[in-house]
This record gives sequence, C-alpha cells and structure tokens, in this order.
Amino acid sequence: MSSAISSTTAPSATPSSTASSNSPASAAALVTSQGIGSGLNIPAIVSALTSSYGAAQTNQLNAQQTGLNTEMSAYGTFKSALETLQAALTPLQSAGALAGYTATVADKTIASATTSAGAAAGQYTLQVQNLATPAILTSSPFTSANTVVGTGTLTIGVGSASTSISVGSTNDTLAGIAAAINAASNNPGISASVLTTTAGARLVLTGTATGAANAITVTQSGGDGGLAALAYDPAAGTTSLTQTQAAQDANFTLNGYPATSSSNVVSGAISGVSLTLLAQTATGASTTLSVAPDTSGAQTSIGTFVTALNGVLTSIQSLTGYDPTTQTAGPLNGNATLQSFQNQLQNILGQVQTGAGSGAIQSLANLGITANAQGTYDSNASTLGNALSGNLAGVEGLLSGSSGLASRINSLVSGFTQTGGLLDTITQGLQTGLSNVAKQQAALNAQLATYSATLTAQYNAMDAAVAALKQTQTYLTAEFNQGSTQGSQQSSSSLSSGTTNTTFGG
Repeated sequence: MSSAISSTTAPSATPSSTASSNSPASAAALVTSQGIGSGLNIPAIVSALTSSYGAAQTNQLNAQQTGLNTEMSAYGTFKSALETLQAALTPLQSAGALAGYTATVADKTIASATTSAGAAAGQYTLQVQNLATPAILTSSPFTSANTVVGTGTLTIGVGSASTSISVGSTNDTLAGIAAAINAASNNPGISASVLTTTAGARLVLTGTATGAANAITVTQSGGDGGLAALAYDPAAGTTSLTQTQAAQDANFTLNGYPATSSSNVVSGAISGVSLTLLAQTATGASTTLSVAPDTSGAQTSIGTFVTALNGVLTSIQSLTGYDPTTQTAGPLNGNATLQSFQNQLQNILGQVQTGAGSGAIQSLANLGITANAQGTYDSNASTLGNALSGNLAGVEGLLSGSSGLASRINSLVSGFTQTGGLLDTITQGLQTGLSNVAKQQAALNAQLATYSATLTAQYNAMDAAVAALKQTQTYLTAEFNQGSTQGSQQSSSSLSSGTTNTTFGG
C-alpha cells in the first residue's frame, strides 16, 4: 500500500523589470563617479600615492632649484655693490675732475664766472668799460602798422651775411614787411618788430648777435621806390633809418690789461674760466674775480667713494660669513671668488707711495680714511679737508691717474662686472644649472602624470567591480526575500481553502 501526498503551490515568481535592470553587468556601466562603488576617495588616494612616489626626487630638484636661485641672487647683490663702487670711482680717476675750482666775482652785478678744466687758483681785478651790444635801427614814424610803405626788394645785411626780401602788394605795409623779414628762411640775424608810440608806428630792426662785426645795412631796389624810407647804408651816405644802438664789442680790463670780446660771455681771457659780463663798472671802480680750489666737491666725491667701498665690503661679509649666534651661514659662505676679490682690493687700498717728502700724501690714512674693527673704513672729514686744502696735488697723485688707487680699483672691479667678465661667466653657469633642473622637473612631472593615470584606472576598475558585487548582492537578497514571502502566502491560502489532497495507497 502506498500513499502519496500532492500539494498545489503558486507559480514561481518572475523577476520584475526593475530587478532585471539591476544585474551585475548593468551595475558596472552605471558607475560614473570615482568611489561610488567602494566609497573610497579615489582622487585623494591617487594624489597621495603619486606625491609619495615622486617625493624624494621632487624634493631633491626643488632643493637644487632653490640653491641655484639663492646663488644667483647673492651674486646679483655683489655685482650691484660693485657697480655702485665703480660709479663712485669716476670723479676720482681724473685729476681735473677731482681738483675742481670755483670762481667768485665780488660784485655780482658786474659779472659772474664759472670754471672748467684748466682752471688754476688766482685773483684778478676786473673793470668793464662797456658791454657788447647788437645793432638796433629804427625807422621814422608812420601813421600805423598797417600804413603802406612801398614795393620792391629790401636787401638786409648783418656783417658778411645778407638776404633779399621781396615786398609786393600783399606785404607792403609796415607790419607786413616786419613779418616778411622774420619769416625769411635765410635771415642773417635780424629780428623785426613794430613799435607804436604817440608819434606813430616805427619799424625796429634788432641784430641777434652782439659785436662790432655785426653791424646792419639795409638797401632797396625796384618797385615804387617807397622802400627807400627803410634804407640804411652809411658807407653809401644813406641813413633813412636811425641807428639807436651801434653794434660793438665788450671792452674790459683784467689786472689793468685791456681786452675785448664780441660777446658778453668771455671764455678765453683766463684759462679754465668763463666770464659773463653783466654791467659797466663805475668810472674808476673795479671788482675782484677770485679763482680757488673747490675742496667741497672733492670731499663729496671721496665721501661717496668711502660709502660705496664699505657697501662692497659689507656685502662680502654678509654673503660669505657665518653668524655663530644664529648659526646661519651666508649664501656664498667660503666662496673663493669673493674672497679673492676682497684680498686684491685690500692690497690696493693698502698701497703706500714711497719716496715722498715730509707732509706728502702717501696713503689713504693721510686722507683720514682708515680701516676699523668691523672690516670697513672710517673717514675723518677734518683730516680730509686739511689734506685737500694743503696738498691737493698730493691727493690727486694718490687717487687719480693711471696708477692711482681709483684707476687700479676700477680695473679690478671691471674684471668682475664687465660683459663676459667673471660674474657673467658664473651667472651663465647658474642659469644653465637652472635650465637643467627645469628639464628634469618637466620629465618627472610627465612620469608622475603617467603613474597617476595608471593608478586612477586601476582604482576605477576596482571601484566598478565592487559596485557590481554590491548590485548582485542587492539583487540576490531581493530575490530570496521575494520567493520566501510568496511561498509562505500561497501555503497559507491553500490550507485555508481546502485545496490540499492526501491520497493513501498500498
């Protein structure tokens, strides 16, 4: 006897369309942002790993770049100090530039004076009999500036130069003639104007140059003859114009000796002195012209040199030294180039002239310039002033000329600062080093970019895989939960409705 138990169960559930769309394959396709699947901050991880991977080489290249830039800046500081010193040496190299002179006129209303190269100390008695003047011619009065004078040709001469001016119906008035004279392209040195007074309008011709050689003549020809009223040629007996001032040379005396000049600016009477005559001296009176050494200019130049010299020495100390208090070394600590320059400079500064007599200027110490404990130089203004006043030639001998201290220092500095000099060579080497570092940095950056891209691809693949696994887990969980729920519901429904049949068989 056999028995069989048969159960009627509900059809198995079919996954919904939503569940189908959440399959593992579609889950991978839906990952569009890094870290969605795994929850990891992939960009940050990749960045950290890339930085760590290139850190050692990056730090090394950055350190090289910083060191080279620091050296470049240090050498630039040194070169700037040298150029300042070189500029301060210029007025010391030439004896004429160092030994300046000043000229002073006691009565400043009579004359003024300036000095130039070749001046020498001296004192002179100056008398001015008359100043140099230009010629001035004036016409007879006309009714007004617009009064017609006449037509024809005016020939105006100043000294050996002359020009011809055509006067027609468009410029035949007094004002028109003045304008034509002034506009002449080859004007020989005449300024024309119209002077209007109660008596009428007059044409005034004024020479632009002083001196007896610059007398003015005016002749006329052609036309209606009206221009004869403006003619002036004393040699030919024509004096229609009135000479209100004659062209004359300046007449003056120096120490009682007469002299003349076509100009009131006299440059050849005293060596290295230019006189500007301003007024005539009273009869029997005179004024004094004094030429003396200008030690103030020399003191200023030497003071500027000492300041610039100390600037170089301080720069060397700062760049090459070591501060034990802060335990900080200069950027060029122990640099042989700067130490060599300093040694050569000290040798020149310590130069002593031999064979000079008592009171001679033999060294910088005689000018009050002495080394101090700080490695720079002090300057005593009183000692320097006495040296310049008492022995200017000796100061020139020490500082100026081809063998003077200034020229020797300048030659030393030029070897470092000139184009193609030592500092140029060093700078070019540093620039080459910086260029090489830049190339290595570019190559490293390219390598790190490739490394970063590889890591990103690997992490993204892992992230997609994790996302797919999570989607599969979600799908399976939903399926199991759905099947369990449906089976339970159908069993309960069958039992309650009596649809379960039991058959016994034997």
